[in-house]
Amino acid sequence: MTYPANTSQKPNDADAGIEVTDDFERFEQRNDVFSRAMWDDRVQSPKTDAFFASYRMEAAPRRGDGFSQKDFALRNAAWLISDVVSDRSAKDGRREGFQAPIAPDTPVAPEKVDVDDPSAMTAEVKRIAEFFGADLCGVTEFDERWLYQSRVDTRDMSNAPNDLPDGLTSVIVMGHQMEEDLVATYPSALAGAATGREYSHEAAVVMQVAAYIRNLGYEAVASMNDTGLVIPYAVKAGLGEYARNQLVITPEFGPRLRFSKIFTNIPLAHDAAKPLGVRAFCDICTACADACPVKALPYGPPTDAQPNVSAIKGVRKWTSDAEKCFGFWAKLASDCAICMRVCPFNRDFTKWYHRAWLRLALSPLRKIALRLAKGHGGRVKPSEWWRSP
Repeated sequence: MTYPANTSQKPNDADAGIEVTDDFERFEQRNDVFSRAMWDDRVQSPKTDAFFASYRMEAAPRRGDGFSQKDFALRNAAWLISDVVSDRSAKDGRREGFQAPIAPDTPVAPEKVDVDDPSAMTAEVKRIAEFFGADLCGVTEFDERWLYQSRVDTRDMSNAPNDLPDGLTSVIVMGHQMEEDLVATYPSALAGAATGREYSHEAAVVMQVAAYIRNLGYEAVASMNDTGLVIPYAVKAGLGEYARNQLVITPEFGPRLRFSKIFTNIPLAHDAAKPLGVRAFCDICTACADACPVKALPYGPPTDAQPNVSAIKGVRKWTSDAEKCFGFWAKLASDCAICMRVCPFNRDFTKWYHRAWLRLALSPLRKIALRLAKGHGGRVKPSEWWRSP
């Protein structure tokens, strides 16, 4: 399947806060900073090699609270199911869920279930997603602009065709909540267990929901970080709003989510983007940029500037310096989500007082909410997590 370049601003982009410029180009996955760490001397270093080795327990763990062997052991165990899925086609240069879509384990049923009411089928798909464990689910149109121009063959890190079946019409986006108490310990190897657990969870969920759709007689391609950029799809599916910290802020979980997606041709009704007021709050808040140890996050309004080739060209937005960010990850030998931890929207919205703060933050009284959030998101010592009941 070929995807024509589409540089035009679509009618529903405005509600999603998406601004595409005339020099837009689809992103090459080979330029993702994690892929570049495998081939680009500007990113690759002994520290990046040690970073990847630490996920196999091959590199000596850092000493100190949150970076003991026990912390790395839990983090790596949390990644296990995701690793099993991503490694099963490694000999073919396909790292499923990261550099290639997840290969189907079930065929498309030869007989299609009739779908007379796309809205009812959308409700059913969301129910099934919840049944399998997704915390959020939305549906948006299939938009080729956010597909990678090419994927990566992991045998030599060369470009490979980013092929999908013909006739796809929709993208199902699912959100998977990260453990709040673990996120509070970032930066630490222990906190990385929150990331790994959700990648393992989402691998199972996205494969099962895709299998359900294929059993109904329709194409369904399960996808995690592969194939295309999930954030534009998540925003256009009405799940949340893009923020300065490069994350999607949701009214249910704030920024504490990982996202998966399914490309499909089953007839579905599409959700609308829901502007919440996050953009206006981020305009006056710089908590994430202030807290970033390597100053990888931007100040000021969104721009179409590219700090380096790991940023998409032709989209006006807040864009991080991925090289600085990943360089700090390599130094830690683990992921960093300080920007998630300190975000004022990182709250437990099951509590009434946090829901009250959210209403204030998304209203014209956002400056009051910002003052109330001063000092929010302090780091919890990882040892306290281990001692907790």
